[in-house]
Amino acid sequence: MTGRTGRTGRPGPAVSRRTFMGVSVGIGTGALTAVGAGGARAAGSGAPAQRRGHAFLAAAMDAYPDHGAIRLAQSYTDQAGLFSTAFTYDNALAILAHLAARTPDGRARAMVLGDALLYAQEHDPAHDDGRLRQAYNVGPYTFYDGSRQPDGFVRADGTANVGTQFGFTGTAVGDMAWAGIALGALARRTGERRFLAGAVRIGEWIERNGRTDEPLGGYKFGVDGAGQKLPFTSTEHNTDLVCLFGRLARLTGEGVWLERRARARAFVEKMWEPAGGFFYTGTNDGVTVNKSPIPEDTQTWTHLALDSRTHARSLDWAARELAVLDHADRPNSTVPAGQSYEGVTFSSASLLANEDAPIADSQPRPDRNGVWFEGTAHLALALRERRGRGDEARARRLIGSIERAQDLLGPGQTVGGRALPERSGIVSASSPLDTGFGFGYYPYRHVGATAWYVMAVARFNPLRG
Repeated sequence: MTGRTGRTGRPGPAVSRRTFMGVSVGIGTGALTAVGAGGARAAGSGAPAQRRGHAFLAAAMDAYPDHGAIRLAQSYTDQAGLFSTAFTYDNALAILAHLAARTPDGRARAMVLGDALLYAQEHDPAHDDGRLRQAYNVGPYTFYDGSRQPDGFVRADGTANVGTQFGFTGTAVGDMAWAGIALGALARRTGERRFLAGAVRIGEWIERNGRTDEPLGGYKFGVDGAGQKLPFTSTEHNTDLVCLFGRLARLTGEGVWLERRARARAFVEKMWEPAGGFFYTGTNDGVTVNKSPIPEDTQTWTHLALDSRTHARSLDWAARELAVLDHADRPNSTVPAGQSYEGVTFSSASLLANEDAPIADSQPRPDRNGVWFEGTAHLALALRERRGRGDEARARRLIGSIERAQDLLGPGQTVGGRALPERSGIVSASSPLDTGFGFGYYPYRHVGATAWYVMAVARFNPLRG
């Protein structure tokens, strides 16, 4: 996943969501599946539900008060088994969600998180080139092997506390792009030049390390923890760059960013499948477009970033071809009896997952109908942006399902050992789901899913100015 690289949600090897690029054919113009017994109510809880979402984002950010004012938000609740891991992508989304609130507290929190990303840029333990790592530690814990991680986000020697325990040490173009988008939004909202300077450093790092002259063009995936360039090129990443480079062009007034934006957009448009009305996920070698699996986010983010009528059918493909309904009678579902949730899953491969085998070692078996709430939220936002016939009604139905999940799923979970505000935060998935890209999502409350929900309700499109 752009951002989202290596987000397993459970202990295990770090695997990038786009380590294996792929995708296939489909046509979509239909409506979402019906909800069934115990289905989600229409989105009507409004402001109280939004406030609970913001309360979770604040709690994730404030989980380690004894470890310094420079801090990032822990991405998942403790029960996910990733301890105090703070993914760069999730924190970029948290900044944008706080800005979407348009309140003094939201702005203040966004600035704190933005300054933490700048600190990570300036205090990397091994590099001085403007990069950010996939994730950081933000609080102390004892790892599975008994080793102690004693520091907060800032280590005793002043360096940023990179997430080495799970191997979250690489730098993905998508993660960098989202951080740059968030810093650019802060620069525009606050007028503070330091945020723009950080975003420019990110853009320049991507230009130096990602640009490729391969036949399909665009920008490559990034580097692993050893600094070796990865061979893949992601539609999702290049979609993010359409926004980042466009934002940098506006904020700096420098035309070079428009040329870079055009290069990223050209790659994205080469991934369009007109017969099916969807975008492929990318390429492994810069020459051949992968045909399978087809992910959800390349359908929704492209619309949010491009606002292209030519490609708007991608939302119909996602809403129809990836629609799921999860309930307690499903094999491997963890939804409590009497409840059901509708939305979309992660990719076409998620619908074909082997329900008789665990997603990975020591992980549960997947539910083919597990709802990916993060993707469901950005589909809802994209439908609201498109404003086609029936789009608002479908978006409200999806938001209603997400709000029901906030009310009922993931009770008793904690962050940094601290209880969360009641009924706050969205789980990443209604039941364990296999993404088809080497990792899974699970029913743990999640900063990324919650941030996308907040933005969907606020009609705040982070991928356009």
